[in-house]
Amino acid sequence: MGERPDAPTAPELVVESEGHTQVLSPLRTYHVGRDPTSELVLDDARVSWHHAVLRTSAGHWVVEDEHSTNGTYTDGRRVRQSDVGPGTVIRFGSPADGPCAVLADAPRPAAAAPRARPSALTVVSQPGDTHTFRQPSAVRPLPPARTTRIGRAPDNDLIVPDLLVSRRHAELRTGPEGYEIVDVGSHNGTYLNGQPVSRAPVIPGDVIGVGHSAFVLVGDELQEFVDTGEVSLDVQDLAVRVDNGRRTLLGDVSFPVGEKTLLAVVGPSGAGKSTLLNALTGLRPADAGTVLYDGRDLYRDYAELRHRIGLVPQDDILHAQLTVRRALRYAAQLRFPEDTAKAEREARVDEVIRELGLEQRVDQSIHSLSGGQRKRVSVALELLTKPSLLFLDEPTSGLDPGMDRSVMHMLRGLADDGRTVIVVTHSVLSLDVCDRLLVLAPGGTIAYYGPPEEALAYFGFAEWPEAFESFENERDRDWAGQFRGSTQHGRFVAAESRQPRRAPESPHGPVAAPKAQSWGAQLGTLVRRYAANLSADRTFLVIMIALPFVMGAMARALAGGGLTQDSALNALLILNVGAVLTGAANAVRELVKERVIYQRERAVGLSRSAYVMSKVLVLGAITVVQAVVLTMVALVGVDLNAPDGRGVLMPPLVEITLAVALLAFTAMMLGLFVSALVRKEEATMPLLVLLAIVQVVFCGALLKLQGVPGLEQLAWLVPSRWALGAMAGTVDLHRIVPTDVTADPLFRHVASVWLLDMGMMVVLSLVLAVLVAKLLRRREPEIMRK
Repeated sequence: MGERPDAPTAPELVVESEGHTQVLSPLRTYHVGRDPTSELVLDDARVSWHHAVLRTSAGHWVVEDEHSTNGTYTDGRRVRQSDVGPGTVIRFGSPADGPCAVLADAPRPAAAAPRARPSALTVVSQPGDTHTFRQPSAVRPLPPARTTRIGRAPDNDLIVPDLLVSRRHAELRTGPEGYEIVDVGSHNGTYLNGQPVSRAPVIPGDVIGVGHSAFVLVGDELQEFVDTGEVSLDVQDLAVRVDNGRRTLLGDVSFPVGEKTLLAVVGPSGAGKSTLLNALTGLRPADAGTVLYDGRDLYRDYAELRHRIGLVPQDDILHAQLTVRRALRYAAQLRFPEDTAKAEREARVDEVIRELGLEQRVDQSIHSLSGGQRKRVSVALELLTKPSLLFLDEPTSGLDPGMDRSVMHMLRGLADDGRTVIVVTHSVLSLDVCDRLLVLAPGGTIAYYGPPEEALAYFGFAEWPEAFESFENERDRDWAGQFRGSTQHGRFVAAESRQPRRAPESPHGPVAAPKAQSWGAQLGTLVRRYAANLSADRTFLVIMIALPFVMGAMARALAGGGLTQDSALNALLILNVGAVLTGAANAVRELVKERVIYQRERAVGLSRSAYVMSKVLVLGAITVVQAVVLTMVALVGVDLNAPDGRGVLMPPLVEITLAVALLAFTAMMLGLFVSALVRKEEATMPLLVLLAIVQVVFCGALLKLQGVPGLEQLAWLVPSRWALGAMAGTVDLHRIVPTDVTADPLFRHVASVWLLDMGMMVVLSLVLAVLVAKLLRRREPEIMRK
């Protein structure tokens, strides 16, 4: 069904036929016949398979016979085409007793008048050409003056057995002014015509989205349509431009992808494959053009439809130290609603393990799997939520030919099971298992679209390397123009594109992340997963245990039996360096190495603040324990030589331990900041060395900082500056080592100064936490941060 330019001037109608009532919208075309995919299905032998069409023309309704065997009749006479309207009686197959359709004015609830939003009749284009909206899976009468409860629990009026649906999800309420949909605290949201709502009026034709199901109000009935995975994708004139439109990454790309299709996207480097993938998944919407997900505008309805899209990036989205089952369990906890029972999650995890053939690998650590097996686990993770569209970016990269073919055959099986699968690849070894092949030319244009077996013959080459060389050697060739004029374009693009051309109907963003769980529940899951991952990393455990002992032993060697004029400053300096290295080393790689995981999980509902807090809590606890061990190894049994054996507010050893722990924690936050800032993990180690040097230079142990313009203010940003001040204040360092450097006002044995030193480290930690969150936002999908 397509939009009609004259639709606003034609009235809505109600057709009554065979005991059923249906609202007809002027924005749709209605097919009548025995074909189950027709909008008006008539089960009568006298009715042809495709019998007639009801549509609008020039502001009024028209019935048009489609060359039926027994004819179409209005008011007793056979017609080929006739104007119809309220009061018209149409019979199909016989003028006397054929199936009858009576047209009447469509009533409108009083509450609908002030609304200015699209109805579902513009949400789905050509529903007869989609799998989801061809025929309702169920039709449920709505009781008058009563609330209809929708949810996963068995005591709801409408039970939706979908793990994306909460046990108590939404209510359809009936009132004097019509119907109203109310979200009752669901975790994945309730949607009206693709947009998230908490409470909104509903008029006939509106689409209520709950999980994988859509409910459409038709008269006093609620028709249910279930997205079972067999969906089509229509790509229309996609274009992506950068540098203020001066450079084109993707140029007017159009192609259809049918249900249960495996599509491979190939092309030379720089042809726009990743750009196309981002546009099709909605992560980076195209600047122009439309993506129709089973007849629905993906960009407009992205908030709802993103739950049905799975994406497997080129890099694994897995914590390598976890076992397969454990990784899938944590992913299920994060992606399913909080009220999902453990048994329900376990059943779904077991289901995807069987589907991907991972039964023999469930207790094996992911890092010990082969490349092909790791890719299967990544796919299994995405299949947890039963996506209808599955995208994969270079899934066979780095695999040997055998593994390459194994992965492609796995994708073939996933498509055959009822999904649309699109894979971007550089490999041409297994293209024969695909249904369609899309070849992109430099500049992001289509050089070929059709069956893989016809591609080389179309280009006139015997081998793929020759075809790719031609792209490089013939850069001025109009590959897209040549394809548009080919018979392949007519057969596989024009003839298979069933959806009418549509312009984007709303801005592309921003779209907030879905919230499958409360913040606290996410934090608990993230903390447990992160702790489990670290505890399984033997290398990390060895370094974590050894580092404070090594640094503590060095400080103790310098301190000797007590803090004297010769040893005090150096011992405190080593404590500073040890705390900085301990904290920063713990965190400096932790965000950058998980960037791909974070980006994917953020797109499906991960809370940014919960993610940051999980790192802070786990790494913070480890860092503080290390700092305590470092201080104890260095100073237990050492004469701290504090004034009268007392610190500023507490015993000297306690105060120094607190200062070292707070410094290590702040350094850990500084490490997270660096990890969020850099683009590659390899850059973290040189920066860690630089951080340590900066802490030594600006802590105040080697240079006089007080009263030096610029240098003094810069040192305020260095955590070790305040930590050394607190430790020096505890032992009254200037009394032990009377020099110009130790005469620093921040080293005084005064409670207010000591509290200032400690407080500034707390402030720096909070500022760094805010900066980490802001830097993480820059790494999120573009549609979520516009």
